[in-house]
Parts: sequence; structure tokens; C-alpha cells
Amino acid sequence: MSEPVPARVVIENVCPSVEGGKFPAKRVAGDLVVVSADIFAEGHDVISVRLLFRAPGSPDWIPAPMEFVGNDSWRGEFSLSSPGTYRFAVEGWVDPVRTWQEGLKKKVDAGLDVSVDMLLGARIAEKAAAGPQSPARSQELEILVERPKARFSSWYEAFPRSASPDPSRPGTLRDLEALAPEIARMGFDVLYLPPIHPIGKTGRKGKNNLVTASQEDPGSPWAIGSEQGGHKSIDPGLGTFEDFESLLQTCSARGIEIALDLAFQCSPDHPYVKEHPEWFKHRPDGTIQYAENPPKKYEDIVPFDFESAAWRSLWEELKSVVFFWMEKGVRIFRVDNPHTKPFAFWQWLLSEVRREYPEVLFLAEAFTRPKVMARLAKIGFSQSYTYFTWRNAKRELTEYIEELTGTELKEYFRPNFWPNTPDILPEFLQYGGRPAFVARLILAATLSSNYGIYGPAFELLENRALEGREEYLDSEKYEIRHWDRERPGNLKPLIARLNAIRKQNPAFQQTSNLRFREVDNDQLLFFSKSAGADVVFVVVNLDPVNTQSGWIRMPLRELGVTPGQPFLGHDLLSEEKYIWYGERNFVKLDPRIMPAHIFRLRTRVRRETDFDYFM
Repeated sequence: MSEPVPARVVIENVCPSVEGGKFPAKRVAGDLVVVSADIFAEGHDVISVRLLFRAPGSPDWIPAPMEFVGNDSWRGEFSLSSPGTYRFAVEGWVDPVRTWQEGLKKKVDAGLDVSVDMLLGARIAEKAAAGPQSPARSQELEILVERPKARFSSWYEAFPRSASPDPSRPGTLRDLEALAPEIARMGFDVLYLPPIHPIGKTGRKGKNNLVTASQEDPGSPWAIGSEQGGHKSIDPGLGTFEDFESLLQTCSARGIEIALDLAFQCSPDHPYVKEHPEWFKHRPDGTIQYAENPPKKYEDIVPFDFESAAWRSLWEELKSVVFFWMEKGVRIFRVDNPHTKPFAFWQWLLSEVRREYPEVLFLAEAFTRPKVMARLAKIGFSQSYTYFTWRNAKRELTEYIEELTGTELKEYFRPNFWPNTPDILPEFLQYGGRPAFVARLILAATLSSNYGIYGPAFELLENRALEGREEYLDSEKYEIRHWDRERPGNLKPLIARLNAIRKQNPAFQQTSNLRFREVDNDQLLFFSKSAGADVVFVVVNLDPVNTQSGWIRMPLRELGVTPGQPFLGHDLLSEEKYIWYGERNFVKLDPRIMPAHIFRLRTRVRRETDFDYFM
């Protein structure tokens, strides 16, 4: 028996691919995956190409055509119907039938004798009937498909213990449930809860992170565990599992999902410390090592030792924590400091979860080095915290967003923009007043399809900080706050309007579709986003003090607007309308009134004030 002929076709640069296929690219259910590749062979023979893909759990490959787009590049596509891991590959082979057909046509066109070629064609057709003799095949690549909320979500963070309408008592899960209508009216679809577990007393921190606590201080919710239970318990002061289930149901009825904090650390009082001392590091004097980030000390927290001899039982127990809450109905987790735990642990855990619950989402709270943040995204975190919180100047924002949307990061890193967190009150918010809060809110909500705020501190314009620090004064992390949720001047109406705009315009429901546009003022940021026929333009004054003006350049040729044709800019924030002519148009933004425009364009004038939507 003769050896098969080696494949002649070369397949290169298959996309989408992350690190050459080491990690999956990410998409959401309902997407159309566009696959591209460079495919060629030596000589002039014609090649044929096809795309193969396989749905989650299916053993069968489904073929799909690929078309030649020029310069040895090919393109194909397939659709994603449900969450899970899809696989795909590209095949190419020298096609003798098509090669013969093209050669025959050239001879016929030239008036040459083709009698011998016709006989040859019969042989070729007979041989080709058995299928390609030597196809080349690319490596199998993966697409991690998640539900649409992985790409588009609006988060609201709230401490249940500060949700009480009565200043004389702490809040509960039932109090937070009563706020669900208000949170829904603001347009949020994820309500994120800091840890709701019992809080330890050993090393408990006092107000403003003081190392000594009074008898009344409730402690940090991240110091998890006491004699009342650990990661699978609810702090009795907050309520019961029945209360938690009621909160889930009430929020779900209003289109809100609960995201639970997943903090894999313990108070020294956690039952794990007594039952499993082998899961923790011990100092020479026999005491358990508490958490440190010199010069800071966290005596109220002890970290797990993921490299202990008992690492396997530790990993299994932490997995059981996640499954415990999933069985209670939780489908979103915000993971605290994932960058301080092994990558291998997270890769294993996320894989184990998705095997049974592919709809579960994980947000990585990792304000850390860029490559570490990227690695967490590669190994499976659905969304990621970012450096947006500290990017204020035009150049900083432009360079950072272009990195997120214009490099390989766009294939696997889904940013979630937060202008504040319980840990971080940026200087820009401390000193910029109301205009700073409004501008940062609009930037977060329009630059990124996933964004969140820590409330009610944000909508109430809370800007009191510890002196010389980017930390809240009287932080909810260490004490119970009672908020006047209807404080005059609050941002709730604006937040509601902004979230409505995001839901009404598909262009805001993804991030990688962003393009920065030309404006002649470095204090103005101008960009567009598009999704099919939906195209929006955003211009933001980055200066919280001064009115800024400039000339923006609309890409009318891209939009199909003819020179001299009038069009109308409709500001979705204010409902104001501006009639414009030509590419260059003037804008002026007073930050004390409104530091931004969000434009839809209208064109085709029929009467003086009658415009049709251009998009």
C-alpha cells in the first residue's frame, strides 16, 4: 500500500485565536463567529476550503463554507446558539476538479483543442468522488460562549446592613428587598452584595479602618466567619435563607439578578480555622499568619494556603461553597482579589462550574498588574475590573480604550468600568464636584457595555475622603451608614435616563465597536459606537470646572450623507436638537449644566422641522 501524499495546503493566521489557541476566545449566545484564515498552496492549482465547528457536548462536526476574499485570505462564519464551549477548525485541500475546470475554460476561451482534457476530466471526477485525498487541517480552536449578560450589564453595589429606612437599627436583606423597585427604576440589572456571611470579632476593625473596634462596630464583611458560621451561612443580623430567597425572587421579577461576593479568605474565628488548620499558613510561634500588604496589616483576615499539603481538600471545599450558592439560585459572582490565588485554581474551578452551570458569570475584582488581569480573563473570568477608575485625561482614556478594543484583548477581556468602589474614592470625584460625578458616570456607561457604581454613595455625590487618601471617610466597609436616598440633587434621574439609553441603543451593548473621532479640543472626548443600523456619537467635557467648546468632525461619508445635505443631531440626554451642515460642527459643554451629548443623527428633510431618522 502506498503512503498518502503529504498535504500541500498551508493554513495560517486562523482567527479568532488567543495565544495561538492556548486559551478560548469569548463570545455570547446569539453571536455570529466570523472565522478568517490565510490559506494557500504552491503553484497554480485551485484550492477548496471549509470551516468545521462543533457545538458543546456534540461529537459531530458541522461543515460551513468559507469564501475567498483576496490575497490568499478566506472567511467563514457560524452561529452560537447557547452557552458552552464551541470548537472549530479550518480544512483546505487542492481541488483537482476545480483546477481542471479552470484550466479547461482557459483553453476553450483560447480556441484550443480540449479532447484530451475531456478524457482527463472523467478520470479526475471519478477519483474526486471519494473525497479530498490530502486535506490540511488547522488546530482546533475554542470559543467560550456565555449568556448575553456577560457582554452587557449595569451593576449596582449596595450593603444590606445600610439599607434600613430607620436610623435606629441596621438594615437587613428584607430592607434591601424593599429598595428593589428604586434600583429597577434606575435601570440596573445586577445588584451586587458584599459578603453577607457572619463577621468575626478577632482583630475586628473599627470605623475608618482603625485597628481597635468598639463593642458597637460591626466589622468588615470581608472578615468572614464566626461561631455563627462561615461561607455557607448568612449573618443572622441580615436575615435568613428564606429572606435571601425572597430577595432573589423580588429582584428577578424586576429584571435584576443578584451577584454575590466570593471572597476566599477567613476571619480568625471562622470554623475552618479550628476544623482545618492545615489549610492555613502558620508562623514559627504556631499562630496563623494574617493577611498583609505592607505597610498595611489585616489582622481580621487570614488567607488560605493554596499550596499546603492539603491543597486538594481545600480546593474541593471552596468549590462546594460556589455550588452551595448556585443551588440557592445565584448565577453571578463578583470575585474578591482573585489575583492573590493561583491561576490553576481558578481555571479548574471555573471549568468545574461551567460543566454543570454554563450560565454562571464571574467578575474578577483585580486592580493589579496588566498581565495578571489579562491572565485571569484568559482562564475564564467573564468580566474584569479595569484601570478606568484612574484614567481621566483624554490621552489616558484614548490609549487605554484603544488597547482594550484594538488588540488581542478584545477577544477575551470584557471590561467592567466602575467610577467608584467601597475601596476607592478617586481624587477626580473628591474635588470635581457634581460635574465630575456626571462626566465619569456617562463615560463609564458609554465607553463600556458593562459598568457599575457603588451606591448610594455615587448617586448621592458622596465625596468625603480620608485626608490624603483615595478612601471614603466613614466607609461602609467598617460601619453602618444611613443614607438619605432622596437627598436633593441626587443623580437618580440621570442614571435612569442613561441606563434607558443603553437599553434602547444596541450600539451601547458592546465595547469593541468603539471608534474615537476627531475634535479640536483636548478637553473634549468624542467617539462613536455602532451596531448594524444603530450608530451613536458621544462627546464629553473632561474638565469638571470650565465650559469647553470645539469643532467635532462627523464621518458623513461613512454614514452616507451627501455634501451639503442638512442633518439633525438629536441629543438623547437632553432631547435637544441641532441642525447641522457638513462634517465640522460646533459643540459647547458647560459642566455645571451637562458635560456631555449623546447624539443620534436624523436626515432627509421633508419640511422645515420634519426629519426622518438617518440611522
